[in-house]
Amino acid sequence: MEGFWNNREEAEKVMGEIKRKKDLINPWKELKRLLDDTVDLYDLAMAEKDESFEADIASTIEKMKNEYSRLRTLALFSEETDGCNAFVTIHAGAGGTEACDWASMLYRMYTRWAERHNFKVEIADLLEAEGGIKSVTIQVEGDYAYGYLKCESGIHRLVRISPFDANARRHTSFVSVYVSPVIDDSIEIDIKPEDIRIDTYRSSGAGGQHVNKTDSAVRITHFETGIVVQCQNERSQIKNRAMAMKVLRSRLYEYYKAKQEEEKEKNAQEKKEMAWGSQIRSYVFQPYTMVKDHRTKAEVGNIQSVMDGNIDYFIEEYLKLLWQNKENS
Repeated sequence: MEGFWNNREEAEKVMGEIKRKKDLINPWKELKRLLDDTVDLYDLAMAEKDESFEADIASTIEKMKNEYSRLRTLALFSEETDGCNAFVTIHAGAGGTEACDWASMLYRMYTRWAERHNFKVEIADLLEAEGGIKSVTIQVEGDYAYGYLKCESGIHRLVRISPFDANARRHTSFVSVYVSPVIDDSIEIDIKPEDIRIDTYRSSGAGGQHVNKTDSAVRITHFETGIVVQCQNERSQIKNRAMAMKVLRSRLYEYYKAKQEEEKEKNAQEKKEMAWGSQIRSYVFQPYTMVKDHRTKAEVGNIQSVMDGNIDYFIEEYLKLLWQNKENS
């Protein structure tokens, strides 16, 4: 009977891989069919000198351009976990109240980005502070969520005239973002009870009737790596523990993967000094408006569009850079 279940699990894994391959290939076939139909329509319109087709052809071309851009990005995904959901952890760094406000702005940016892609967002842990958010961990569910968001790991720098400064001076704030894949059961991560410490505590909150009055919040410390995760969003300690273990498995996967590849900096984004010289991207509101990625040199002047979740340009440019580095290595 055990052999039957092992064979079944293996078959399901193979079928899942076949489905993923089909999901990558079939949209290209559909795009090619649409292109052929559009060319035929264009030839017909030219032959009959019929301008009534112009609007339909222009609309279809725009649709094809957007689809081509999406498929080209998907073609850049090569890692085993690119198709997974993602955990995104945002920590306020240097800057005090200003940094907490900056963390809440980035939280909104990623939430808006997820909405643009019809992805689901679930809060795993949230620690509020004066002016905004001290830290938050969200789970983003959708096709290739981790593949898209992995490039967001790093320090994000904000330059603006602070709304919290009565003298209207320009301030610089830093927030760290750490992204890791949500690991499913097909990827084995061995966590022994003696390797971790589980602490429970009372959930923090803004006060009032919604503050949890029981020790339902859970913090898990992994001794070997020093990784600490916590979850307090649910009222149930059991649910918080399950979510915290899920986050821990995700973080450990990234840690050991980076260790094996001798690229330990990839798993230390949250531990880097959140200050000058370590940022991956700068968001400048004054004296001019500009968002610049320091890894790819990609720049966007419409900062409000970026803060509304329009970050696909930065994602695509970074994926191209990863692909080029892989080809050159």
